[in-house]
Amino acid sequence: MISVTRKLEFDAGHRIPDHRSQCRNLHGHRYVLEVTLTGDIVDAPGESDNGMVMDFSEIKSIAKQHIVDPWDHAFLVYRGDETVRGFLDTLPGHKTVVLDCIPTVENLASIVFRTLAPHYHGHYGAQLRLSRVRLYETPNCWADCEG
Repeated sequence: MISVTRKLEFDAGHRIPDHRSQCRNLHGHRYVLEVTLTGDIVDAPGESDNGMVMDFSEIKSIAKQHIVDPWDHAFLVYRGDETVRGFLDTLPGHKTVVLDCIPTVENLASIVFRTLAPHYHGHYGAQLRLSRVRLYETPNCWADCEG
């Protein structure tokens, strides 16, 4: 088995409503997402992905479709944060993503993993699986979700 990782970046806002410090305020981050897949190397002469676990452009395409594009330049808000949700509703056309959990980096990494895992599993018949998602909230702070 071999592991490959594709890195993507996006910007999003959030707040941690119960936080005792600055993170209780509306703010944003330049998130960095690393998607790590583990699988066999494809042995399919003449095919585009021959010699790969999965083409990096395919890894990117799936992550962009299901996470990066919906979350990029959006505000990620907890469903129970009614004050902020009400405020965001007053902004016409605002890109808001309502989550069932507080948008900590730990919870976001877990959502990313659960969302992406089915899209990579068994792709190309190469025993492919999503093995890790690493989501950086800042260059010095991140969460890993492994499965």
